[in-house]
Amino acid sequence: MSNNTKISIRFFDDREVRAIWDEENNKWWFNVVDVVAALYGQDDYTKANNYWRWLKRKLTKEQNQLVSATHGFKFMAADGKRRLADTLDSEGVISLAKHFPNNNAIKFLDWFTYSDNSIDGQSKKKAYSFFESNLINDAEIGTTKSLQQIHAYLFGGLYDFAGQIRQKNISKGGFQFAVSHFLGNTLKQIEEMPENSFDEIVDKYIEMNIAHPFMEGNGRSTRIWLDLIFKKRLKLCVDWSKIDKKDYHNAMLLSPTDCTLLKSLLKNSLTDEIDSREMFMKGIDYSYYYEENE
Repeated sequence: MSNNTKISIRFFDDREVRAIWDEENNKWWFNVVDVVAALYGQDDYTKANNYWRWLKRKLTKEQNQLVSATHGFKFMAADGKRRLADTLDSEGVISLAKHFPNNNAIKFLDWFTYSDNSIDGQSKKKAYSFFESNLINDAEIGTTKSLQQIHAYLFGGLYDFAGQIRQKNISKGGFQFAVSHFLGNTLKQIEEMPENSFDEIVDKYIEMNIAHPFMEGNGRSTRIWLDLIFKKRLKLCVDWSKIDKKDYHNAMLLSPTDCTLLKSLLKNSLTDEIDSREMFMKGIDYSYYYEENE
């Protein structure tokens, strides 16, 4: 498969469930060992792999159709090389889950079958296609308008306030975001902040996060906005998969008074793979994961 392959990473109980998009048949194929690890509650990939091999032999003996429904696709292995792995489509994953008579399987099936119909699931599908959208021209990058366009693209048809600056005050975890009455002026000031260096770009991102211009969906929109600025100014973007969820949240909480941790996390995760669709897809998966159960 080409480097253009769409890779999706979803998270069940903090475990990755990777999938590959099949352009020809218009569907996702899910990595079976990832699914087994999630169903089995197993963090050790080798043990999950061994369990799948055992189960595969058992199902083959029983002449179960599930094994013949598996397809091989290449996924990145722990050693950084692409290796062939068994995959199943959505129907196959549901069928496989039914071979696990445990509570985890019931929970997994609930998550797997409904996640795509939620606002997050629908919005995430839109986010995947943002890479090809060419929605924002170079001159607009870093402006409030560009952030509104990103938000409208992700949440259009899902929230009636998609792309609209909030008119109400909001807070989270006791932190009061910018007062709505002054938000217009605040956003103008942020827009005028310089963005010529890494430090200036992150400072601008922090201020935009404090402003929190939308009622919902600020983090997901603003992370894409940040990446566009990095791409335009530094020819770099963030590999979000290198930033742990807890570390990111902690760094963002500290950032209004101390930005050291956030800058360190972002700096260590920069990559020049700005044209990689896979890098972008992975970024979206992590970005949405950061917002889960918050």
